[in-house]
Amino acid sequence: MNCSEYKILIADDEPDIIEFICYNLNKEGFEVTTATNGLDAIKKAKEIQPHLILLDIMMPGMDGIEVCKELREIPALEETIIAFLTARAEDYSQIVGFEVGGDDYITKPIRPRVLISRVHALLRRFSKKYKLNTTNKDIIQIADIEINKEKYLVTRQGDQSPIVLPKKEFELLFLLASKPGKVFSREEIFKKIWGSEVIVGNRTIDVHIRKIREKVGEGYIKTIKGIGYKFEF
Repeated sequence: MNCSEYKILIADDEPDIIEFICYNLNKEGFEVTTATNGLDAIKKAKEIQPHLILLDIMMPGMDGIEVCKELREIPALEETIIAFLTARAEDYSQIVGFEVGGDDYITKPIRPRVLISRVHALLRRFSKKYKLNTTNKDIIQIADIEINKEKYLVTRQGDQSPIVLPKKEFELLFLLASKPGKVFSREEIFKKIWGSEVIVGNRTIDVHIRKIREKVGEGYIKTIKGIGYKFEF
């Protein structure tokens, strides 16, 4: 990974935390920008369009949850990865963070080598191998599978014939695979796949996930207990 290609925005109101993270990320060669409050974080995110935002939750005035919610409404930042950097690790805080569009949690305090490892793991989502096909956004090529939305087919290396999924199963798989590593909450999945006007049972997603796993393989979709699902590679 060429670290100089990636822009990282750090938003935290604690000078010591900013200094610690900046020092370690700069040493790796990342391009780092900082903000000390929520409004400044939104302003700078619009300006530099970072690949990754490390966002503190407990900021005065506008907290990280509110900032994340606003950032996710900006089209230019749709693909930006947002990781909450926080001392709060309780389940409720994490669930709310994922529901407003957060991708991950990094809990304070964190050792430098662990921080760098987590940042590298998050930014690997921007590598060409895992991004959507740039010439055709209806085709996702990840690891050994290809998901083709034009043909509603899934092909896997080594298989003699493609995998055919019913419409909702395919759309659910395509949604999860469109952002590998991102945790999609159950509410977000319902809204994007079934729509707010459609009433379905609580177990609907679970049944669809089980059927996808049976046909595509067990190793691609991970359950995040109490929150939702994510696509892994």
